[in-house]
Amino acid sequence: MPGTIAVGLDGSPESRAAAQWAAREAALRGAAVKLVHVWQPVPEPMAQAPLLGAETHQHWTERIPRQAAEELALLHPGVDVSTEQRGGHPAEILADLAGEAELLVLGSRALSGIGGFLVGSVGQAVVARTDVPVVLVRAGEQAVDEHLKDPVGIPSAATAFRPVVLGLDTSSPDEELLTFAFEEAQRRVATLTVVQGWNLPSSYAYTMAGGYDPREDLARAQAGALTEALLSWREKYPDVEVTELSRIGSPASHLIDASHDASLVVVGRRVRRGPFGVHIGAVTHAVMHHATAPVAVVAHH
Repeated sequence: MPGTIAVGLDGSPESRAAAQWAAREAALRGAAVKLVHVWQPVPEPMAQAPLLGAETHQHWTERIPRQAAEELALLHPGVDVSTEQRGGHPAEILADLAGEAELLVLGSRALSGIGGFLVGSVGQAVVARTDVPVVLVRAGEQAVDEHLKDPVGIPSAATAFRPVVLGLDTSSPDEELLTFAFEEAQRRVATLTVVQGWNLPSSYAYTMAGGYDPREDLARAQAGALTEALLSWREKYPDVEVTELSRIGSPASHLIDASHDASLVVVGRRVRRGPFGVHIGAVTHAVMHHATAPVAVVAHH
């Protein structure tokens, strides 16, 4: 039985881009797409207004998913597309919806004048609350953006996919995160670029004062740890070409740089449930807001 990719839809350009991405992903997975429009009831005073009555509001809320479904059916005839409407708070509804799907796709809006994208409060709340992978797609994202340019430099959706980029912490290489990234690369017949960023230890200044610079030894050790963490996964997915990138500096900065040439960026979110609630993590938060490719956030323990 095929799985389902759910899409949060509100009619915005970013949600329409998310729906298109979901349809392309569904074709790769052999999955179905469910477009879910979450509407909040019109306050009673507004519902009585001639132009914003309940019937007018219902007409527009029904029109949004119907038009999106028609567009997907036209562009992706092999993908099963369904629609659903739910009333309530969007973050709560979408978090519940994620539990019924194998993947949830949401849109993110471009920030004018700033080198990044805006993941709104609803998107952040959903990412922080769900255990299902969530993919964030920026407004304007198109199929050609995920592929290499053709031999004469023209964007094309018929060429090979750009690499899938994975951010990995070698101190705790999670199986769920690695499985998701390797399978996404395998579906696309794409290279998997695994990125590790690391910083100098606090004792660095003291070792330098003693006349020893540990950077070269640390770089070898970090690169070796990355190779070791990936060894069994290379054997498990022999058809996936893997590139290892271990560099000194901020992991988020390296991942954001790598996103410019990626079809998908995969990052993790450690599930921690405690008195202070859930959180996303600094690296994942930065990548969500500044990566230029779609970002998949995979929850893991």
